[in-house]
Amino acid sequence: MQTLDEDGTVDPWRRRARRTRRQMPLWQELPLLLVVAFCLAVLIRTFLLQAFFIPSGSMEDTLLVGDRVLVNKVVYDVRDPLRGEVVVFRGTDRWAPQVDDQPKPGVAGRLTRTVGDLIGVSRPGEKDFIKRVIGLPGDRVKCCDSQGRVTVNGTPLNEPYVLRDSPLDLPPNPSECRSRRFDEVVVPPGQIFVMGDHREVSQDARCQGPVPIENVVGRAFMVVWPSSRWSALSVPPTFEDVSGSATASPAAPPVRPTPEGGVLLMLPLAAALRGSRAFRTVPSSRAT
Repeated sequence: MQTLDEDGTVDPWRRRARRTRRQMPLWQELPLLLVVAFCLAVLIRTFLLQAFFIPSGSMEDTLLVGDRVLVNKVVYDVRDPLRGEVVVFRGTDRWAPQVDDQPKPGVAGRLTRTVGDLIGVSRPGEKDFIKRVIGLPGDRVKCCDSQGRVTVNGTPLNEPYVLRDSPLDLPPNPSECRSRRFDEVVVPPGQIFVMGDHREVSQDARCQGPVPIENVVGRAFMVVWPSSRWSALSVPPTFEDVSGSATASPAAPPVRPTPEGGVLLMLPLAAALRGSRAFRTVPSSRAT
């Protein structure tokens, strides 16, 4: 609506102000858009989603070294983890830090890593781990049955995602994870029993103990990079056969992973560009 003077004419000052806003140069508008997009990305990384880099082979071949996964950071605010889900968590004092063989970066490298930490695309910290949930609070987990399978509450798991398992001929040793066999573990209240899919090399709850649920950062639900490996991290059907334990909380329906999580990462830039002159004049910036 136009603002009129007492004589019914359009206020020239307001007309010039509107014309000035419309004619903001692109070199002024673009930095503003980038700052807005960056701030929105930080907010999304902090409260909603985060991308994590896979630094080791403990989850092969489900996750390969160099993969990046999207982690839902709010799902466990409304429910507890479910068996079969892939989760990112902070290890306890018993969990050995991940070995980082990368050389110490220079000033530019440290700056890049700091920015990556803010938006959630850098390498994980030495106490960040990613594993699959095998047992919930109160579950009885052990290995092995007569066919060499892990059992949960007496139910054997058929795990086609485990392509390289630990050897059966090694005696169980609670101080290391080399053997496939381990004695029955009753998962304590408020904790989960996690294992890597590459059992030959994974250092997990078999030798480092269960993980408090409060240490769980979120659920990894999708591989988003490289593009050739774009896929959802679904819950294997074998976990549907496991009966609940007496102390475990009632299982909630599984949350189906969808590609919408990947789209959310584009929201900061899309929101910043919405209605801007840069968005209107550069067709290649539109999502396809």
